[in-house]
This record gives sequence, structure tokens and C-alpha cells, in this order.
Amino acid sequence: MQARTRVKICGLTRLEDIHAAVQAGADAVGLVLYAKSARAVSLQQARLLRAAVPAFVNAVTLFVNAPEHEVQEAIDQLRPELLQFHGDESPQYCESFNHRYMRAFRVGAPGLDTPEGLLQACRRYQSASAWLFDSYSEGYGGSGRRLDPSLLRLVQEAGDSRPMVLSGGLLPDTVAAAIMATRPYAVDVSSGVEAAPGDKCPQKIRQFLAAVRGL
Repeated sequence: MQARTRVKICGLTRLEDIHAAVQAGADAVGLVLYAKSARAVSLQQARLLRAAVPAFVNAVTLFVNAPEHEVQEAIDQLRPELLQFHGDESPQYCESFNHRYMRAFRVGAPGLDTPEGLLQACRRYQSASAWLFDSYSEGYGGSGRRLDPSLLRLVQEAGDSRPMVLSGGLLPDTVAAAIMATRPYAVDVSSGVEAAPGDKCPQKIRQFLAAVRGL
């Protein structure tokens, strides 16, 4: 039997969005601590949002090439269950915080544009709790674009792969097909459940979770 696919709703900026994600059954919520993102929150905002996350729902903090002291401050003040690194962070940097982390890969970027290159890059991060796959765009953070699932072939087949998290361009009406094609451990959505950048739509969140749970 295929294990259930877990769901992370990322880029939450308002308390009502936290509540909507939790009520719909999300397994995790993501707070973006990257100032250039349209979904960025300050550390003060993040504290308020983190406090609203109940037991058995994981809080994930997303960073992009952040100074070490900023990551440590977020760990100390927010106590997230998981860190998410979405930039060019080295394995040594990711491991230096002695905290569970997820490493994101921009599938289709130079060096990550072949199945062989992608697997080689991923294997540098064997200490990660999961590998997240988003599609390549010039900017950092979520791209909102679909990735080429054929590039994940070797990652899927490798016996030493970490749990795979699928992201990039997922929508309530496309997520089921994406899951069937790649069989990820989890899916991560942000813009696909929004009414506007940073403002989540409760109906879209419910539709997205229903599509995943209906498999």
C-alpha cells in the first residue's frame, strides 16, 4: 500500500492562513525568513505565527543564503521542527546548526539539468531529513513553475535517496497527477493555494488537501 503523501503549506504570512492550513489537515506550515520573497515575514511576525501552530503540525523556517547568526536566532526564538535551506548552502553550513533540515534543489539549474547531475548534487546532503525539488528560476525561493519529472528518475531509483518532497507549480487540480507520476514522500505548495502573493485562500487549501487525501 502506498503510504500517504504529506503536505506542507508554505509562505504563510497571516494568522488566518495558519488556521486554514491546520483545519484543512496540513502536516507542516512554512515561514519564509528571506527578505526578498513576496511571502517574507519578520522574526517578530514569525513568532506570532509560530505560536499559533498546534501540536502535531510541524513549523518549518525557510532561509536563502542567510548569515549563520540569523538562522541561529530563528532557531532560538521560533523552535522550528525543521529548517529549509533554499539557496546555495553547503552541507557543512546546513549541518552546523545541529538541527534537522531539508535541502531544496532547483531542478533544471546549471548542473542540476540532468538526472545524473541532480543525483550527484543531492548525495552531498545525506544528512538532510528530506530533499525538496523545485523548478529552476533566476530568483531564489519557490518558483511557482512545474519541474520536469524525468529529471528525478535517478533520485527515485537510488537506494540511498532521502525522502523526496515535490514542489513547483502544484495546484489543486494538478497535484494528484504529479503525485502519481513521482510518488513523493510529501508535497510543498505556496502560490498554488493563494488568492494573492502571501495571502492564502482557505478554499484552495481545502481543495489541495482533498486532492492529495483522495489518492
